[in-house]
Amino acid sequence: MLKYNNLKHSLEKDNQPKSRIWRRREVLMLFSAASAGILGISFPWLNAIAQTLGMPSSAGPGGPPAAGGGPGNNNAALAEAFKGITTNGAVMPDMFPIYSTGISTKPVRIAAETFIASLTDSQRSDALFDLKNDEWRKWNNVDMYQRQGVSLRDMTDGQKKAAFGLLAAALSAKGLELSRNIMKLNKTEGELLNQINRFNENLYWFTIMGTPSDTEPWGFQLDGHHLIINYFILGDQVVMAPVFLGSEPPVATSGTYKGVSILQKEQDNGLAMINALSDEQRSKAIVQTRKTGNDLVAGAFQDNLIVDYIGIQASKMVSTQQEQLMDLIALWVNNIRDEHARIKLKEVKEHLAKTYFGWVGGIDSTAVFYYRIQSPVILIEFDHELPGPLGQVQPSNMPTRNHIHAMMRTPNGNDYGKALLRQHLLTHPHHNLAL
Repeated sequence: MLKYNNLKHSLEKDNQPKSRIWRRREVLMLFSAASAGILGISFPWLNAIAQTLGMPSSAGPGGPPAAGGGPGNNNAALAEAFKGITTNGAVMPDMFPIYSTGISTKPVRIAAETFIASLTDSQRSDALFDLKNDEWRKWNNVDMYQRQGVSLRDMTDGQKKAAFGLLAAALSAKGLELSRNIMKLNKTEGELLNQINRFNENLYWFTIMGTPSDTEPWGFQLDGHHLIINYFILGDQVVMAPVFLGSEPPVATSGTYKGVSILQKEQDNGLAMINALSDEQRSKAIVQTRKTGNDLVAGAFQDNLIVDYIGIQASKMVSTQQEQLMDLIALWVNNIRDEHARIKLKEVKEHLAKTYFGWVGGIDSTAVFYYRIQSPVILIEFDHELPGPLGQVQPSNMPTRNHIHAMMRTPNGNDYGKALLRQHLLTHPHHNLAL
């Protein structure tokens, strides 16, 4: 508590930060403290400081305070025409051609139609959006956020079965289990905080973009605390990105879902990857040995982020290390339905030589850390974060293994399948859809 109060006093007293990085880190800590109720800090006070430092505010038009430590609805970001994540502001051309994969998406289309048919007229009105709608880009990982669509909370048992049927068709068994477990752990957080109405397994919203089809572009979105899936389909091609995964806590040691856990293999295998490198290789991979804040950069409202490569290039690894890196990537990609995961991994492997592995933090068995895997066709982030709402009962001013955020994106313009859609519209202008 003393550290938080000292920080607050220092930031109020000194409006000219001596170190931008130092100040941003500490404001993030204050966001966590405020959301956890550790300090009596009003969000307007924090927002003013955040804006001074060029950070997203905790609340914005269209969304309530982001008590989970993330931004509110960022109208400025949405006003920008979509470009996609790049390393230098320029999209690499011809990265994602339209072609036949030979893998039918008919099961996903049927599952989506079954879900839509299960809804009432009013629910359909809430859940169905035009393919061109900006709702694609309005997702947010925080808990207190105004979402669109139909939530599990407002579904009958039959409708929930249809909703999870859609996920089962679109994801692998691993991906479905991971999604269900994130929802379960959201209830665990509610139990730990005694705030079940705010955190539970039913606060997840489904939306359908466009009309399910075997030939025309369409997709769906799942949006809720610590779980966002954007799923685009064109013919037999699938793009599942952006995807946000996380939990606080990532392991339930008590409560209704005691024993449930997520992202532990992704955590442990990432640590094994950095330790598989030689000392010389690690010196290139590790960009900072001490982790003191949140390092994930490609989260909500960062669709046009410019983020350069960090770490060691896979071409500088020996074959066994490259195989280990591919196995680590596969842990993330294999959440997509199995056949399309294999297609995505083939795409990743074709660009393996241009893939980078970067690290922030320690490398011992109990270390907290951040790692990034980035290539022209995939961006993966894993981050041990500062405490969020659970800071109320588990206070800390440092990142912890008890709060994980992770992202998977498709750089160079193909998040939300937009690179494929752009090409499709060039040959099908009758759609008259804006990107």
